[in-house]
Amino acid sequence: MARAANGAGQMIARLFRTAPLTCTFLIVFWTVGALTGAVGEMSDGLLDRTGFGTGSPWWTVLTSALWSVDLLGYLGTTALLLVAGTLAEREFGVLRTAAIFLVSHVAGSFLGLGFVLIGQNLHWGWLESLVGEVAVGPSIGGVGLVLALTFRMPPLWRRRVRLLTILSVLVLTLYSGWLEDVLRLSGGVAGMLIGALFLRNAAVRPARSLQETRVLVALLIAASALGPVVSMMSPYPNGPLWWFADAVAVTQPLQEDVDAMCSADGVVELCRTMVVQLSYGRFPALVMSLLPALLLLVLAEGLRRGRRFAWRTALVFNLAFAAFIGSYVVYVAQFPDATLLELSVSFGVPMLAPLAIIVVLLLTRRHFDVRLPRHAVVKFWRFTAVSVTLLSALYVFGGYLVRDEFTPEPGFGALLADLPTRFLPPGYLGLVPLRFSAEGFVGTLLFEYTGVVFWLIVLAGLLMASWRTWPSSCEESAARARELMRRHGGSSLSYMTTWRGNQYWFTPDGENAIAYRVVATIALTVGDPIGPARVDAVRGFAEFCAHNGWTPCLYSVGAETRAAVEGLGWSAVQVAEDTMIELDKLSFTGKKWQDVRTALNKAAKAGITAEWCTYADAPYAITDQIRSISAEWVADKGLPEMGFTLGGLEELAGDGVRCLLAIDADRTVHGITSWLPVYSDGEVVGWTLDFMRRRSHGFRGSMEFLIASAAQELQAEGARFLSLSGAPLARLDRGERPRALQRVLDFTGQVLEPVYGFRSLFAFKAKFQPTYQPMFMAYPDSAALPRIANAVSRAYLPHLNARQGLRLASKMIIRTRDRVTTHGRTR
Repeated sequence: MARAANGAGQMIARLFRTAPLTCTFLIVFWTVGALTGAVGEMSDGLLDRTGFGTGSPWWTVLTSALWSVDLLGYLGTTALLLVAGTLAEREFGVLRTAAIFLVSHVAGSFLGLGFVLIGQNLHWGWLESLVGEVAVGPSIGGVGLVLALTFRMPPLWRRRVRLLTILSVLVLTLYSGWLEDVLRLSGGVAGMLIGALFLRNAAVRPARSLQETRVLVALLIAASALGPVVSMMSPYPNGPLWWFADAVAVTQPLQEDVDAMCSADGVVELCRTMVVQLSYGRFPALVMSLLPALLLLVLAEGLRRGRRFAWRTALVFNLAFAAFIGSYVVYVAQFPDATLLELSVSFGVPMLAPLAIIVVLLLTRRHFDVRLPRHAVVKFWRFTAVSVTLLSALYVFGGYLVRDEFTPEPGFGALLADLPTRFLPPGYLGLVPLRFSAEGFVGTLLFEYTGVVFWLIVLAGLLMASWRTWPSSCEESAARARELMRRHGGSSLSYMTTWRGNQYWFTPDGENAIAYRVVATIALTVGDPIGPARVDAVRGFAEFCAHNGWTPCLYSVGAETRAAVEGLGWSAVQVAEDTMIELDKLSFTGKKWQDVRTALNKAAKAGITAEWCTYADAPYAITDQIRSISAEWVADKGLPEMGFTLGGLEELAGDGVRCLLAIDADRTVHGITSWLPVYSDGEVVGWTLDFMRRRSHGFRGSMEFLIASAAQELQAEGARFLSLSGAPLARLDRGERPRALQRVLDFTGQVLEPVYGFRSLFAFKAKFQPTYQPMFMAYPDSAALPRIANAVSRAYLPHLNARQGLRLASKMIIRTRDRVTTHGRTR
């Protein structure tokens, strides 16, 4: 606990040094709110005295920045200023950050107030309702600070942050529509003007890349989905488009409205529709009402991945949506009860929004050309058809069995006729006639959840289609990669590129290859690129990944590749340490080799010899023992065997792989190691240790004996070096101050030590006096690090089930607790 408290204190101190203005302001902000009781909920009297509005004194534009209306406002504003303020102080300094924030807040407040007064003069009902209202909150200047800061961001983040921020405040203004929403929007406008006039860089802006265009279009689609949700979730929507939620995501009607409608004459069908809408439970009504928004969010993810099916579906959806809104506008126009300006904004914007999205989709059509394989499309539609058939049969036949739980009691034909309405959101039920409602438990379950289950299945299928990859590499590609590996050689891990599960990408000339596997949209490579032009290969592979909607990650690459990709703007972190034994001058003499000589001498006394074999040609009596030893080792761990850069039994049978066994006079196998060839100019120049297993009750020095024997015999054969391979999450301390991500990996290695023993393995390899070569993970986008970490863990543990995952998590938690407790006692 003491260590944790000390770490938190150091983090706060570091934050104060980095952003003193932001931290000081937030302390004042929360202190003033706590002392005046505004943190829970601001009183009307305090709001009137300190808030800024049309009838407020001019100085309230300053006092309004010291309060927020409720706890949610305090938390949201704090998060906004912690991010924006810290980055701004690092970029601009304290004084310029304060000036930008203050000018954005003051200018934005007066600009928004002027907009309200103009709307009042034009008799715009929405803006007239804001006259006399007051607003508080420093988020006005915070939004301006964010948009001003974008002028100093890299182009990629500049476009993303601008689009996301502008769309967010615009959606809040149009759908929520209270004075603070308007002032936030005008504060953002003020921040953009400040950035354009005083902060613009003279550097040439690069053109948008393929991936960036996809991200921007996806953000646009996602923002169009969130507007009705904001209106529906807001307790008191006031924006010009507040009615839009009724057309897209209708909430349940009020009981008094239902009673009033059902007491009127001649509206039996409308009464029944409202009764059905009212009867929907909270969860199914929420899911079904949010269905259009959920669909657009899923399509946005597909567009971010460049999927053609997502582009087509989004185009059809927006065309249908524009037609639906158009028909609604034509209906409303028959009852003009507002000004022309109000009608134009309130009904013109919803009509133009999907049309604008359609134009954007058509203009960017060529960026979304990643097609699903035909078998994947057929599988999706078959699964969808089976789902709707089974759910329909369940509703019709199940409903008939419990027909007494419906009012009025339906027959088989009535249930069949009502089936289409089960797949519609509650707000759309007025489009078709409704004949009954459900009352009993089973009837209500069938009535409300049939559509929920179906649409959740469809949305999950679309989401998986956006994420999933379909391997396209064939044996011919694998053979080409093996031939390049033999011809050009590579690092000590180059042979692992030939393992099953890898796919291959080649440069246009076919002279360079990269082996990779896609895990959760992360394209993980295995070792260094193969071939003479590594930088060109990485650049081409990155473009290939961007085209397919993946994020590339070069895993276990050497220092040369790391230096090359850092020139492309990539980041890198050490993930392992390769241990190399140079064989030209190797001799087991001197005190430092004492443990190795002891193992050789004890093996000789015990009658244990080292024998080479190939696993595929070994006798059954030998392979059976090897499988038994491996199974015993896995069972002792209680967790599945790792993969990716760690071979298992399947990799023992690879072409050119040699196994060295420790066997006694009774032909009992005490230990086994496998060695992967390392090529250069078509010849084997070295070997890499991969598979290591020993019998639990066998000769204790089996591994030292086998590695030493391999070194002696391969040295005699003319090999230049042995690699004992890299130990994941272990590294040599070179006296450098590690970065934050490196410290996280070091801590992860410590936590996993009792489970997989990476550091013990690293210490074991030190017995052979190796030279150390760091191995790195290189990646182009730091924002993808959480997904990269997830992909790497899934690549190493592809067969981890839920029970084993819980066991691994519990061991990690216990290890972390014990480590913190030990450090606390020590301190």
